[in-house]
Amino acid sequence: MKKLYLSDTDKKIGGVCGGLGEYFDIDPTLVRVIFILIALLSLGLGVLAYILIWMVIPRKPMAK
Repeated sequence: MKKLYLSDTDKKIGGVCGGLGEYFDIDPTLVRVIFILIALLSLGLGVLAYILIWMVIPRKPMAK
């Protein structure tokens, strides 16, 4: 079963877009562009959404 985690390998700021890209099996760059468009079109609500998602999605557990 797939789980949503912040990306440790494909991150620019917090790993949110990389994690969403890995989970939905799409290019993280496309997710970044979508977040930028939402941030610009919603007068900054996209930035708030990014921060909230960053706080909610857990980091990937360390391998044993």
